Amino acid sequence: MLRIDMSFRSLMGIARYFFIALAATLLAGCATTEFSPAPATAATSDYNYHIGPGDTVNIVVWRNPELSMSVPVRPDGKIAAPLIEDLPAIGKDPTTLARDIEKALAKFIRDPVVTVIVTQFVGPYSEQIRVVGEATKPQVLSYKQKMTLLDVMIAVGGVTDFADGNGATILRSAEDNKQYSVRIKDLIKRGDVSANVEMKPGDILIIPRSWF
Repeated sequence: MLRIDMSFRSLMGIARYFFIALAATLLAGCATTEFSPAPATAATSDYNYHIGPGDTVNIVVWRNPELSMSVPVRPDGKIAAPLIEDLPAIGKDPTTLARDIEKALAKFIRDPVVTVIVTQFVGPYSEQIRVVGEATKPQVLSYKQKMTLLDVMIAVGGVTDFADGNGATILRSAEDNKQYSVRIKDLIKRGDVSANVEMKPGDILIIPRSWF
């Protein structure tokens, strides 16, 4: 009986040690990696909008109303209009696209003068803001100049009850995918305006789940 009791105690000790080690491993796995805080402002004052698939552009050809119309930018990034076939538009600003249309029309009319006005904004994929994880409505947003973290949170309806708001990060493609920490909980639940940071084109906002 003594030998059995000692064996049982030994097994219990081993099991207890294994449980403690497992718990420590899990806690270490759940620990948040430290990232630098996101900069308060971003250098986007010189930002120019670039056309992307899904945009709608209004082409105005001076003194040629029959050639003026609104056309969508196709999923392949090209547009088609009277006398224009499969002209690439993706990644161009409206002025550059207008000059390209003028060159295409110059084969048919004399000295065309074209203005391009974007009327529906989506933007190229490389500049869209993506919100993933524990947002109320995870989605892709069109980037707007001077867009902030608070603007993004309003657009996605805030975070879920399970979100680790202060454990959120921004993955910044404009800086070789450098990752920054942000404090969403402090911003939207405590009203700490110092936690509001400016977004950059192509940012990915990652909101993890809280484990406690």
